[in-house]
Amino acid sequence: MIADFHFLRPLWLLALLAVPLLVYLVSRRGDVRSQWQGMIAPHLLDHLLIEKGGKRRLQPVHITAALIAVAAIAAAGPTWQRERPPFVEDTAPLAIAIDLNPTMNATDISPTRLERAKLKVQDILSLRKGSRTALFAYAGSAHMVLPLSDDGALVKTYLAALSPQIMPVDGKDTAKALQEVEKALANETVPGTILFMTDGVERSAFHAFSQYKGRNALMVLGIGTAEGGPVKTADGGFLTDATGGHVRSKLDVDGLKALQSASEAEVATVTPDDSDVRWIVRRIQTNFAAKTAEGLTRWHDAGWWLTIPIAVFGLFWFRRGWTVRWAVYLLAATLMLTSNDRAQAADNRFLDLWLTPDQQGRRAFEQGDFQEAAEKFADPSWRGAALYRAGRFEDAIDAFAETDTAESYYNQGNALMHLGKPEEAIAVYEQALKRRPDWPDAKKNLAAAEKFKADKDKQEQDEQQEQAGMDPDQVQFDDKGKKGQEATVQGGAQTADMWMRNIQVSPAELLARKFAIEAKEATP
Repeated sequence: MIADFHFLRPLWLLALLAVPLLVYLVSRRGDVRSQWQGMIAPHLLDHLLIEKGGKRRLQPVHITAALIAVAAIAAAGPTWQRERPPFVEDTAPLAIAIDLNPTMNATDISPTRLERAKLKVQDILSLRKGSRTALFAYAGSAHMVLPLSDDGALVKTYLAALSPQIMPVDGKDTAKALQEVEKALANETVPGTILFMTDGVERSAFHAFSQYKGRNALMVLGIGTAEGGPVKTADGGFLTDATGGHVRSKLDVDGLKALQSASEAEVATVTPDDSDVRWIVRRIQTNFAAKTAEGLTRWHDAGWWLTIPIAVFGLFWFRRGWTVRWAVYLLAATLMLTSNDRAQAADNRFLDLWLTPDQQGRRAFEQGDFQEAAEKFADPSWRGAALYRAGRFEDAIDAFAETDTAESYYNQGNALMHLGKPEEAIAVYEQALKRRPDWPDAKKNLAAAEKFKADKDKQEQDEQQEQAGMDPDQVQFDDKGKKGQEATVQGGAQTADMWMRNIQVSPAELLARKFAIEAKEATP
């Protein structure tokens, strides 16, 4: 903190030069001897002057000088720590890409590598409660299983459905998985972490890792042992070679070490206890703090705290003598002796004396008490931000609507998207762009809202067609080429999330069908 201490507006410190000058000029003006010594002989001047007795050491000029000094420091903006803007998430997003190659069914780690990886993911979710996590699966192709979501139960549901049997393309393409995950995180406002859980990274993917220039941190957790183990098959048996012996798969330890040397990815191997999980969670938060410090954070101006001593110094100007000083002591003693309820009320009244409603709201906002902040803020923009963070999106929209600015309409659009109202969001995003035509964030969110609306309309249309041609409890798949209507599955986060939450088949069947469609569309 000491190393980070600096002033945001250092030129205000020049006002400190006025402090000694003021003390000197006032002291010289009050020095009667210096005023008359040029006109009266020194031996006569001693008998003509009457020295004042009991002269106070602390004079009004000293209080004024202290006031100027403290005000100059406050205006200069002392700071030593950073703060994030109100709409930046407090926790880092995490995207987990799980290798679904058949070798992940090796039994060198009980029960299998894949099942152990699933247990590790559940442990990570438990340590990151309330944080957003996305899930991806890859083998010869890469697919999003679930977009970023803070619903841990939903993530666990689709995590349990992962198996090599649902993958449409054999092989392993880690570079393609990295590309898909990075694409999915492209619109995030804060940097996150991409975690690969695999029994090895092929050498052909090293170039993609070494040339990675994204803002997300890369981590790889190797699942398996160097000794290896037999590989289970879908029917419960074991994979055999040409001689009839069991095929053994070993963890590519040398390849993981080479990957760590060739790139900035952080690599570790699975442990029997939870030390690997705790290491992952610590590194996620450390990477998040380091990345946000590069540009998403701003320095917290602590100068406003000095308004309190400034006001105290100002009290001395109301009366002569030290009466005010004793009154301050009496007030402090009274507040300390009151009961808890009265002390709280007195504290609130005391804050009302020194802090504006917006300052009190900012204080509650920084402490994470968004409900209290919303009640305190007078500024509609900050009140809307507090309501937004508290999850009161309807109230946030009303607060933002009190001002007619581009930022106001932009924030209304964000809140409307949370409420699932893309049509209204599109209208307010367009209003924001009328006021700031070149605002890239507003353009990006407008495009997302339009896509969300189009996908929603298409989904409703498809559901109506399906209901018209099927019995309510009947599920059918058309695998006969062009004889049926083929549905296109888009890769957008909102579309995937809607589809996941409106399924009528098992998660494993849904994922297998979804991945097959995506793989077919990706084939040139």
